[in-house]
Amino acid sequence: MEEQRSLKAVFDTAEQKRLALEGTFQASSPSFQEDLAFALKAYEECLQIIDKISLFSINEGLEDISTSNLPYLLVNYRIAELIQKIPASPQERKETLERTRQAYGRFLQLLDNYSILSASDSRLFEEYNEDPSGFSTISTKDPTARRNAKIANFKAEKELKQKLAFMRQSPRYLEDGGDEEAVRELHLANIAFCVHMTFQGLEGINREMEVLAQAPIALMPQTTTVEEDERRRRGLVDSGDSGGYSDRLDAPLQQLRSNGPLLSREGKPLRPFTLTSNRQELQKGVFRPGHNLPTMSIDEYLEEERRQGNIIEGGGEASGRQPEPDEDNMEKADAETMKARYWDEFTEDNPKGSGNTLNRG
Repeated sequence: MEEQRSLKAVFDTAEQKRLALEGTFQASSPSFQEDLAFALKAYEECLQIIDKISLFSINEGLEDISTSNLPYLLVNYRIAELIQKIPASPQERKETLERTRQAYGRFLQLLDNYSILSASDSRLFEEYNEDPSGFSTISTKDPTARRNAKIANFKAEKELKQKLAFMRQSPRYLEDGGDEEAVRELHLANIAFCVHMTFQGLEGINREMEVLAQAPIALMPQTTTVEEDERRRRGLVDSGDSGGYSDRLDAPLQQLRSNGPLLSREGKPLRPFTLTSNRQELQKGVFRPGHNLPTMSIDEYLEEERRQGNIIEGGGEASGRQPEPDEDNMEKADAETMKARYWDEFTEDNPKGSGNTLNRG
């Protein structure tokens, strides 16, 4: 008898922690995780006590379970509920879902041993045992039928909730001072609701498993020292040591130059570039948020254009300037002399206006 009281005390403590967690939405807070771990540990202790005292047996029926012991049939269901609340990464989530599935399975198996499951629930449990990872409460592929089945599941869940809310508000169903038959009916109604939610949970686990199976595998984080991080930030890490990795968003200017010409012979850009007034402005704008990083200055752009022959020099004032003669270049001086002599002889033989004979009388 002392063991029964100990089980009730542990179970009541676990229930209080579980109900407190239902109103908490900060799953990442330390207090939530502490209460969650405490509630899980308390329910697991309940399982140990139940097994120790052999509270349930496969040789018994539902009528052999006393009304006060009916809530202990839900221990595995409560554990499954709490396991799903454990924060986990996508990789750890798979293990969490598998633990949840096992707890749900133990819960349904215990009820099946006592023939508590309804005919429809027994059929669903058989389908689950045949293919746990492919189980679904809606077996049809027809979209209309699936929609109707989902609506039926939603209505059944709503009706069960309304029934439990009505029964808990009536003094007749109170555990202390109420009618024992009514209290037993309340416990069985609560178990039926948990069975319904279990099958929905098992289907949800399979859908989530499908999503996790398609999730990309996270890369292993690289462990670096503070000195290496600082060198990488400044671009001082050798590409051979880091595999070409760099935290810089823009490549060094020397690297950009080595990627080939900026423009084609026809003047078409071969790679992106941005004009800047000078290199100082480029350096000042590196850490400016939301701007496009320049790749060369105006002077560098003009030099590239001049190198490809796209700039025509001369014209204007510069066109009237005569280059200084090179006194050391005798061949060029003789050529200039012969050119000047030829021009003098041509002007003597052809005076100005001699070629216009149309208006002569």
